[in-house]
Amino acid sequence: MKVDRRLLLNFDWFLLLLVVGIAVIGVLNIYSAGFTFTDPAMKTLYIKQLKWLAIGILFMAITFSLDYRSIARHAYLMYGISIVFLLLVFVAGYVSRGSQRWLGLGGFTFQPSELAKITVVLALAKYFENHKSEEGYLLRDLWMPALIVFVPFALVMKQPDLGTGIILVLVFLGIVFIAGLKWKSIAIAGGAGLLLIPLGWLFLKDYQKDRIMTFINPEQDPLGTGYHIIQSIIAIGSGGLGGKGFLKGTQTQLKFLPEQHTDFVFSVFAEEWGFLGAIFLIFLFGLFIVWGLQIACHAKDLTGKLISVGVTTMVFIQVFINIGMVIGIVPVVGIPLPFMSYGGSALVVFMVGIGLLLNVSMRRFVLQP
Repeated sequence: MKVDRRLLLNFDWFLLLLVVGIAVIGVLNIYSAGFTFTDPAMKTLYIKQLKWLAIGILFMAITFSLDYRSIARHAYLMYGISIVFLLLVFVAGYVSRGSQRWLGLGGFTFQPSELAKITVVLALAKYFENHKSEEGYLLRDLWMPALIVFVPFALVMKQPDLGTGIILVLVFLGIVFIAGLKWKSIAIAGGAGLLLIPLGWLFLKDYQKDRIMTFINPEQDPLGTGYHIIQSIIAIGSGGLGGKGFLKGTQTQLKFLPEQHTDFVFSVFAEEWGFLGAIFLIFLFGLFIVWGLQIACHAKDLTGKLISVGVTTMVFIQVFINIGMVIGIVPVVGIPLPFMSYGGSALVVFMVGIGLLLNVSMRRFVLQP
């Protein structure tokens, strides 16, 4: 197969190095989070994360080697496969901590909701490419893309997985906005959304309601629902300006900090590296967001633009909500920190997303506008 040399010459090394750099920081952070555990499964999580990172890089390489327009042509098929996997969760999935979200595949565990995020982005990009509107869309024009999102949304909420449900909705809104929603429709949708927020309370599970009430007042149950956020804030605050040093965070090493290898990895990092380290990590994520939006702005077609916006929005939302929840400014909804939290499914899907960004970035030099 002949490869266009312009693709190699215009490979986005900055984006690749930035993402791999954050992921390596994540592996070291997971090593620290499990350092004092006696359970071998917990102590060696960083090795598993390294393996998943390698697998993710492989899938990333496959993704950017294929023309993203060719990938988008099969978007509905991939979307359909992800829906089948989401349905299989209710038949063959296993329950962990009250949620049925995982499938077992040959000794590996796989979370179909992670795959659904990226396939929804691709399906929406394909739809809007095939149904362009020069004048902008009205709300009544969006019934099909809304349905594309609603099906996986309903299935992940059934698991239940509120965090992924929120991400799917916000990614949908970001893509629709860039695709061209009329301002009148934006105002109507925004007003309706505000009016429906109280109604949404009726559909939340009891534990989800408890999380929101704990967000409002963590001290009402300091040893129960408020324990996570209280310990997280203590860990971050104890890091001070420069941190306690690698492997020296007391909240982490004494295991006061819960879920320190997944949802609360930022707390581990902030305790060890302090305010300056936390700001540096946020800066790296900020660079990624700006770079992703820059790729979207320079994309040569609507498909590339919407794929780039979708992937960038997906990462931004998870970074914002994860850091927000561990410092107490948003409720705890169980959303991992991209490239940092332990989790094979999430890491591989994020790396596929990076492959799509690299794909669009490279091909803007060879596609006609």
